[in-house]
Amino acid sequence: MAKGIEIREAHFPGRAPVDTYGNGGFRFADMSHRGSILCLPSGIYGWEMDTSKPLSVDNFQRVLDEAGDIEVLLVGTGTELRRLPSELKHALKVRGISSDPMSTGAAVRTFNIMLAESRAVAAALIAV
Repeated sequence: MAKGIEIREAHFPGRAPVDTYGNGGFRFADMSHRGSILCLPSGIYGWEMDTSKPLSVDNFQRVLDEAGDIEVLLVGTGTELRRLPSELKHALKVRGISSDPMSTGAAVRTFNIMLAESRAVAAALIAV
């Protein structure tokens, strides 16, 4: 017997390029997601992040947990460029991750290119 709608954590278990972005979400792997996403080696995850929230170590914990498989983290900060706080840059650097903040559109395009080159890239993308 059906239990009704079951809400689970948004997760795509694989690496995929981002096909489109905008209108508050992203399309990838023939699916769509409303809201921000983390594109990590273990898959694509829904991310409770928007431009009103701080770019803090706590908000990037999932990225730090997978640091061994990431060389470059692209941070799509929305339509406006936001600097990464020194605490976050340091936490990434000590784990061997180079970080680069940019607009979400630029981060999507760069991520897709680096993914196609089989680079150890991850992206934290704030929805626009």
